[in-house]
Amino acid sequence: MNVTAQRPRRSLLYVPASNARALEKARTLPADGFIVDLEDAVIPDAKPAARETAAQLIRAGGFGDREIIVRVNALDTPWITDDLAALADANVTALLIPKVNGPDDVRRVADALPRPEAVQLWAMMETPLSILHARAIAACGPSLAGFVVGTNDLAKDLRCAHPADRAPMMMALQTCVMAARGYGLAVIDGVHIDLDDDPGFIDSCRASRALGFDGRSLIHPKQIAGANEAYAPSASDIARARRLVEAHRAAAAEGKAVVIVEGRLVEFLHVREAERLLAQAEMIAALR
Repeated sequence: MNVTAQRPRRSLLYVPASNARALEKARTLPADGFIVDLEDAVIPDAKPAARETAAQLIRAGGFGDREIIVRVNALDTPWITDDLAALADANVTALLIPKVNGPDDVRRVADALPRPEAVQLWAMMETPLSILHARAIAACGPSLAGFVVGTNDLAKDLRCAHPADRAPMMMALQTCVMAARGYGLAVIDGVHIDLDDDPGFIDSCRASRALGFDGRSLIHPKQIAGANEAYAPSASDIARARRLVEAHRAAAAEGKAVVIVEGRLVEFLHVREAERLLAQAEMIAALR
C-alpha cells in the first residue's frame, strides 16, 4: 500500500506543566499525544519551576510512541525566550505557539530556535486574525506541522455564543480545516469543557471528524477513550475500505478504470481515500 498517512492524533490531552504527578501519569494513558501546557495552566509565579519540571520529565522519556507537544507562553510575554531555550532540545515533538495572529509569529519562533530543524511548530488558531490569516499561516514554512483550534478564546474574542453545535464558529472551524488540508498540516479541534456531558462530547467529536478534523484536544483523561473511538475508522469503515480496494484492483486487472461497489461508482480517488483509511487503521493498531 503506497499511501502516506499522518500519524494518529485522535486525542491530544492537555497536561499542566506545573503538575509533575500528572506528567508522570501521562506515561500510562492511551492518548495519542499530550500538550504540556506552560501557558494558561500555569500561574505567572510558577512558570520558571514548571518549565524546568516539564523539561526534566520529558527528557526522561517513557511516553512510548506518543507525541509530546509543549504549549509555550505567548510571544509578547517575558517567559517565551526562556521557554524556547529550555525546551528546544528537550526531546519534544513540537512547540505549540499560542495567540498566533499571522505567519510572522510562527517565523519569529522558528528564527529564535537554536536548531529550528530539530523541533516542529504548531499554531494555536484562537484569535480572529488567526482565522483571517489561516492560509498565510499554513503556508509560512516547513517548520509548521499543524493547527490546534482554541475555541474558547476564539468565542471570547468574537463575542459569540458557544453552543454545543458551535454554529457561530463554523466558518472559523472550516477555514482552519481548509487551510490545513491545503498545505498538508494536521488540524486538531478545540476542547469540550463540559466534563459531565459524555453523550454531547461524543456527538461533538463525530461532528468534528465529519468536518475533517484529525482529532481533539482534551482537558481530562476521561475523554481519551471517546475521542480515540470517534476519530478512528470503525470496523465497518475498514471493511468497506477493503472491499473498495479489492474491487478496484480486480477491475484494473480487467482494464477497467471504474467499478460499481454496493451500487456506487468507485473511482481512483475513492480508492486512494480507502487506502489512506486502511493505513491509518494500521498505524492506530501499532500504537504502544
